[in-house]
Amino acid sequence: MATKKEEEIIAVINKMRPYIQRDGGDVEFSKFEDGVVYVKMSGACMDCLALDDTITFGIEAMLKDEVEGVNEVQVEQTEMHF
Repeated sequence: MATKKEEEIIAVINKMRPYIQRDGGDVEFSKFEDGVVYVKMSGACMDCLALDDTITFGIEAMLKDEVEGVNEVQVEQTEMHF
């Protein structure tokens, strides 16, 4: 069950998702620890050269602005299945 802080984080991420999905990618909340939000990126985001900008200037900036206690966003590595 998500904590209130995690629910706030998820709500902000869900506001961003349609824009990321429109470009063929997706973002999903993974966990929140010690001020760091961990997300999983998928789809077109996996090979996108603008991923760092999307994280820093999009998701991280919005989360820092809207959710107290968020200091950073990091992308969790996803396993590649062949």
